[in-house]
Amino acid sequence: NIEEYVTSGLSKKVTNILETIKLLAFSDPFPIEQDCIHLQNGVYHLPDGSFQETRLFCQNRLPVRYDPKAASPDRWLTFLHELLDDADIPTLQEYLGYCLIPSTKGQKMMLIVGKGGEGKSRIGLVLKRLMGDAASNGSVQKVENNRFARADLERRLLMIDDDMDMNALPKTNYIKTIVTAEAKLDLERKDVQSYQRDIYARFLCFGNGALTSLYDHSDGFFRRQLILTTKDKPTDRMDDPFLVEKMCAELEGILLWCLEGLHRLVQNNFRFTVSERAAANVDTIKRSSNNVIDFMESEGYFRFKADYSISSKEFYDIYKQWCEDNACHSVSAIRFSAELRQNDRRYNLESTNNIYLPGGCRVRGFVGIEPLVHPCP
Repeated sequence: NIEEYVTSGLSKKVTNILETIKLLAFSDPFPIEQDCIHLQNGVYHLPDGSFQETRLFCQNRLPVRYDPKAASPDRWLTFLHELLDDADIPTLQEYLGYCLIPSTKGQKMMLIVGKGGEGKSRIGLVLKRLMGDAASNGSVQKVENNRFARADLERRLLMIDDDMDMNALPKTNYIKTIVTAEAKLDLERKDVQSYQRDIYARFLCFGNGALTSLYDHSDGFFRRQLILTTKDKPTDRMDDPFLVEKMCAELEGILLWCLEGLHRLVQNNFRFTVSERAAANVDTIKRSSNNVIDFMESEGYFRFKADYSISSKEFYDIYKQWCEDNACHSVSAIRFSAELRQNDRRYNLESTNNIYLPGGCRVRGFVGIEPLVHPCP
């Protein structure tokens, strides 16, 4: 008992002893091992699928045993077939396998979107049991907007957002950086000097809508997302309150199922299997957050013609007319012109400062557009 030897300044002495122990026990950070998975009873080696029945010091150890003869996780598979379209299940299988290793080579985050009540967040609860402390619960919004939240991703393989905030992100730079994670990230903790660490956490988000951004409507933001939509909940379905426990009884089989997806992903150079439905989901979300795309594909308002030109103001007025006709909110004139300049090759347009109005005024505009309507000013 330390109190027998210390008569004053006890708390300070204890603090000093703890700091001394930390210094004596210091070691360099464990190397990031992308080719093996540490499990409760040994190490699974990804390159050849071999298993080493030896527990080694490691950064992340999953609290599940590897058993190559484990039974098929039938309850888990039945649940997935009831929840998702069959074509999307391989995508989920690959992504969950991807989350078992500390790698961001896939450069994707996954969103599972429904209308509510389907049971999609059960996936997150099972994964938390499968991965233990290697998975954490959090919020994508907090990771982007709270400078301290990003430190919670240190040494994590997965962050689960089981009720994603539907508010559009005011910025997306941290989310995009973490999803690709090609360099160390600056982390902050309260009352601690900021430091840099490798972050390899992946995001798995569940919600009733997609992740959108107020200002970032670039391909870079949307191409980082895998969006799966759930089937509608049957009106006569009786929910099983013990479903998670039943699926967790199959963890060893679920691990084998995830490893199968991981091997398929690695063999495909970390390119995910994406169904037509999943690809359409991303396109739909992209269009819903940026109606300029739909306007540029509309008919009757303008047409593409190489020898015609139009001022930015006149083209924006036509766009506002289209928005009014389609009950849409128009974006600002600055953003409208910026969207066109960013996609000028896609639409075969040329941005120019040499559009002349009647009277000789020179203004900005675009070459390659013939107006078909002339909205009243």
